Amino acid sequence: MSEWRRLRDAGVLAGKKAGEPIGKLSADQAENARLRRQLEVSEGRLQKTEAALELMGKLQAFLESASEDMPDGPRSRKR
Repeated sequence: MSEWRRLRDAGVLAGKKAGEPIGKLSADQAENARLRRQLEVSEGRLQKTEAALELMGKLQAFLESASEDMPDGPRSRKR
């Protein structure tokens, strides 16, 4: 299964019919497959980081807005 994924990622399987002989990956195809996978992982991390930064920005804006609405001095409630 991992061999099939490697071939698929290298583009070797494109245009091939089921059961058609494939052959081994060339060095360039193997490097291409490795770089494509690395790019996918990096793009996934970038998307997560961008989402986290957007969330942090919204949270900061909310906290600033909430702190402006509070009267001066801390509130303490004793029950």
